[in-house]
Amino acid sequence: MSVLVILIPPRQRLGARAAAGAATPATPVAASVEGYAYVLSADGLQVSSHGQAQPSLLPRADSVVAVLAASDVSWQRLTLPRAPAAKLRAALGGLLEDQLLEDDDALHLALAPGAQAGEPVWVAAMHKGWLRAEIDKLEKAGLSIERVLPSSWPGDEAQGHFFESANSATGNARIMLCHADANGLSLLRLEGSLARSLLPQADTTPTLWTAEPAVAAPAERWLGANVMVQTEAERALQAMRSLWNLRQFDLAPRHRGTRALRNVLRQLRSPGWRPVRIGLVTLVLLQVVGLNAWAWHQRKALVEQRLAQDKLLRATFPNVRTVLDAPLQMRRETEVLRAAAGRAGDNDLEALLGAAASAWPEGQGPVQTLRFEPGRLTLSAPGWSEQQLSQFRERLRPGGWAVESAEGRVSLSRAAVTGARS
Repeated sequence: MSVLVILIPPRQRLGARAAAGAATPATPVAASVEGYAYVLSADGLQVSSHGQAQPSLLPRADSVVAVLAASDVSWQRLTLPRAPAAKLRAALGGLLEDQLLEDDDALHLALAPGAQAGEPVWVAAMHKGWLRAEIDKLEKAGLSIERVLPSSWPGDEAQGHFFESANSATGNARIMLCHADANGLSLLRLEGSLARSLLPQADTTPTLWTAEPAVAAPAERWLGANVMVQTEAERALQAMRSLWNLRQFDLAPRHRGTRALRNVLRQLRSPGWRPVRIGLVTLVLLQVVGLNAWAWHQRKALVEQRLAQDKLLRATFPNVRTVLDAPLQMRRETEVLRAAAGRAGDNDLEALLGAAASAWPEGQGPVQTLRFEPGRLTLSAPGWSEQQLSQFRERLRPGGWAVESAEGRVSLSRAAVTGARS
């Protein structure tokens, strides 16, 4: 699965005027002609290409993330309050009110991955308006930013990274040190004695030292030890592989369900999931073949059952020459034999009278008039109450009889059971 990592330029702070001491905002770097630095990786592990381009010209990838500079994220340590999800952001703002320099409304906060209520947790703080503007600018260019990541963050493993940064006042490049450990993150200039005074504290635990290629040699001279060379692109991919996501609370991506489905589909299309795709296709094919085999077996059993019915009809009634509907023809031939033997059938008068007599309401005298049609018997029922009619109907219903009442008469019938061959 291809990944595009976009490096958000550092937010420009207020710069000093040349003549007066008043502060003036500097022009944002992201709005410069060069555009955004990016890193493209085909598998998320190795750098495929990198460069700079305007948002609309950035390469497309299956997944897009943005990485913030270390200077744009501040870190605070606190115990995560037990608050509902809807009120958690407000609770964090109340706890950090005295520790942050800007107003709570101007800040965006994000929790470390796996944060648990009641336990110590790192909270990242950023300028909300600036970050929202950067995300909107990229998404208006058709890029769906799935995650926003810090380039460095506090952790149990101590790390120090040397990189080159332009001095906003003079324009000259200077070497900076970004040091992170379990106690927090520090961004220090190598000029002066502050960074070196902090090194003894940092050296109490083993530290992984890295540096950009351009500053590797001076960093080793200043540190007095070897450093591992790590390009800006490699460091961006390293941040991409972390579990961090600063898009939380009011900056969380919308349409999470659609985005999650799209991420799953992208993951399934990646080379690492090729065996899974082959397995799913094989499973679907086996299901289709199995359903067709089962349908063929059922059709074969149905044909065999019909042939057995036809054979039974011919064996029982040899006079039947053409078989069209074996169950229906067998029922008709049986009715002919019954009538020839003088036995009453289900739709004859005797059966209908017997059914009516078995359910006749108590207190009612003999029937006065009746009318018989094949399969239907109509009896006079003057003066029957609704309760008696209901009882008469309910008593005959288990036997499959249908009772209708109208104008002082009740009609008793039972539809003949027929079987039609489809």
